[in-house]
Amino acid sequence: MTAEKTTHVCRSHEVMFDDIPEKLQPGVGERWFVAQTLFNRENIATSNLQRLGFRTFAPRFWRTVRHARKSRNVLAPIFPSYAFVILNLYRDRWRSVNGTVGVASLLMGAELPMAVPRGVVEALISRRGSVGPIGFHQDLKIGQTVRILSGPFAETLCQLDHLDGRGRVRVLLEIMGGKVPAHLDRSVLGPAA
Repeated sequence: MTAEKTTHVCRSHEVMFDDIPEKLQPGVGERWFVAQTLFNRENIATSNLQRLGFRTFAPRFWRTVRHARKSRNVLAPIFPSYAFVILNLYRDRWRSVNGTVGVASLLMGAELPMAVPRGVVEALISRRGSVGPIGFHQDLKIGQTVRILSGPFAETLCQLDHLDGRGRVRVLLEIMGGKVPAHLDRSVLGPAA
């Protein structure tokens, strides 16, 4: 089977998601919902939900952790203590999600779980790399003018010089008429415009 193109209308414009695997595409009457998991139990919750036949998605990204002058890259959840699950509220036994090991509860409205707005989870899935983690550097291009969002150089415009897959970037700061390279975390950069 081939994955079909998924189209969602978000704020009066169409968004195409071509690379969403078929198993993560909601079918007729299905929507994405949010399950709150127990602390640091996203993997346990999603594997138990999958064993029960539910389709889940717990997005992760590469994060650099520094401890005792050593740094290492780890896969960390984008939304700690939360996972997404596909449900059809009129077909599936959605209350069983609340009793699953690792799950605290579904996020609820008045009486029913609240669905995630269309296109949000699909946008996260389409940003996954070939290995599985979410890549946040896709909106930046080498040579582009970017803005530093926090730290001592907050609100400074600079030129993006290098991106790596581990969340680190090299920018060229214009200081005293020259360009000085600086190594930063990807999370402190945003597009200039």
